[in-house]
Amino acid sequence: MDQRISLITLGVDDVRRAREFYEKLGWQAANSGDDDIAFFQCGGMIFALWGRAQLAEDSGLELGDGRAGGVSTPAITLRSPAEVDAALAEAEQAGARIARPGGETFWCGYSGVFVDPDGHAWEVAHNPHWTIAPDGSTLL
Repeated sequence: MDQRISLITLGVDDVRRAREFYEKLGWQAANSGDDDIAFFQCGGMIFALWGRAQLAEDSGLELGDGRAGGVSTPAITLRSPAEVDAALAEAEQAGARIARPGGETFWCGYSGVFVDPDGHAWEVAHNPHWTIAPDGSTLL
């Protein structure tokens, strides 16, 4: 199997509301707002929002079995701690809850966490050991 991630789909309670939240962050959906799924082109990968029940069913999971909607934290890496703080402020302005404000980390970086309206935690981080390419891709 190739070592890559092509698509991340988050299960949400209301696709329209979730789409509007990410659009308030400045993201642009690649499909119609009338669709029951929202797709966003994110560099070389795709991010999607789909109904939580539909995603669980499509994945062969039961919503009540503790496996659907397991803990995961997508992350956005940025070029500086100041960019992290600005992104967290933008997320809060768009309706996110700040679960952990920006601060120094045990791995000598800087990060914070916001939670979207459907309860998905997103880390926003600056890792001084990684490189952010001009196209925004993160390199180890």
